[in-house]
Formats: sequence, structure tokens, C-alpha cells
Amino acid sequence: MPGPPSRRVTVVVATRDRRDDLARSLPRHEAHVILVDNGSTDGSPEFVREHFPQVEVIELGRNMGAPARNVGVLRARTPYVAFADDDSWWASGALDRAAEVLDACPRLAVLAGRVLVGEDGRPDPICEEMAVSRLGTEPDLPGPSVLGFLACGAVVRRDAYLAAGGFDDVVFFFGEEERLAVDLAAGGWGLAYVEEVVAHHHPSPSRDPRGRQALAVRNALLTAVLRRPWPVVAAGALAALRGGPAGRRGVRDAVRRLPAALARRRLLPPPVEAARSLLDP
Repeated sequence: MPGPPSRRVTVVVATRDRRDDLARSLPRHEAHVILVDNGSTDGSPEFVREHFPQVEVIELGRNMGAPARNVGVLRARTPYVAFADDDSWWASGALDRAAEVLDACPRLAVLAGRVLVGEDGRPDPICEEMAVSRLGTEPDLPGPSVLGFLACGAVVRRDAYLAAGGFDDVVFFFGEEERLAVDLAAGGWGLAYVEEVVAHHHPSPSRDPRGRQALAVRNALLTAVLRRPWPVVAAGALAALRGGPAGRRGVRDAVRRLPAALARRRLLPPPVEAARSLLDP
């Protein structure tokens, strides 16, 4: 059973056509939940209002992708916001502990928690990478520095998140975390992996693995166009083109969004680009 609700953290969940997943995850949250619905057609908003009246529901009427979370963050009134997917939730006590860490570390904008996947609770590989980050640990941060994170395992400082623009509609969805992470770092904020703060993720069976491979390529290229030097963009595009059908599809899809990315292109400050380059393959 969930513990008492956190008073310092709001959980923002963005969803689309995942009513069954919401039925499983919503009862497990230990904070006020703002559910932002991306134009569901399966009756999710009505279902949540009927069965979980304590959940605040915002219907967008269309699919805004990851930027839907921005709407939830704007509505939140707590200093910290935890993100969750419709198929994830935070472990008991995790949000109160996250608030304590954020209170103690005023430069920390993103607390990246440990995400345990599936019934067997195996750590997500990305968390294993963050735990041994090449960026080291800064003295005023509570764990290894990172320049990326899993949204469903992140607690953010609301004001810093909004000042950095939140998630954007160029990347739209999947891999949307990196652009926000580097922009926060460019603004002087810290991002750190904190292993003791745990989230659970039970991926929905409705996911499309092949489609996500192409999406990952597309969004990595778009993020590079938005913030990184042209040689980095070129190297990424070439590697993707050599990577098979998913890579070629990803490049093609990125080209369609290139005008929007170019309009918002802004190179990172040299220290942030140097740190980001340490994480390149």
C-alpha cells in the first residue's frame, strides 16, 4: 500500500491511450498526480475521473508528445515535480527523499533516480551508465553528474525546468531529455544520479521496438542540430546511415523536422560541449 502523500512533490504523468496501464500505476503514487492526456481515444480521462477522483486530469485534445509534461509542471504548485509514465511509479518514500536531497543541494535541477524494470526489478541499463558517469561527481551535488536522464525516473526543480523551457516540440517524444539536460547545464544548473531514489517501470506491451529505434536516431540527430557543432551532426548522420533500415529511416524523418531545429539552433557553451563530448561513442 502507498504511504502518506508527499507535500513537496507533484507527480506529472503524460499519457495517451493507456487506460489499462493507468489502472495499475495510479494507485501506487504517493503524491498529488496531475495527469495530462495527449488526446486519448480509449476513454482514459473519463476512466481516471471515475476511478481516481483525487487525480487532477488535463485533457489536451491532441497529441503534444513530451511537451505535454510542461502543461502539468505549469499547473503544479510544489517546488519539485516528479515525472512518471503511465506504466511507471515511484517507490514508497522515494519522493520525500528526493525532496530532502533537492532541499540540501540548491544547484541541483534534475535528480535522476534509479529505475527498476519489470517484475524482477532489474536496473535499467541507462542507470548503470549514469552510476559510473565519465563526468565525475561535483562537490555540491549528491551523486555522479549526468547530461541525460530517464524522464520516468526524474525529479526536477520546477523553476529551473520552466526557465530552461521544459521539453520541446522539435524532438517531440523519445530521447527528449538530452536537450533539456544540456540547456540546464548551460544555465549553470547541476544534474546528478541518486541511486537511493527509486522508480519502478513496467513497460507497456503496446510499445513498438522497431519504431523506437528509428525514433531514437531521429531525435539524437535533431538534438545535435539544436545544440552541437556541425562535425558532430555529420558524424551522427553518417553512423546512422550505415546502421541499417532503422538508421536510414531515422535520418529521413530528421530531415523533415530540420527547418524547426535550425530555427532554434544555439551552440552550447564550450565547457558544456566539452563535457557532452566525453559521452560520445
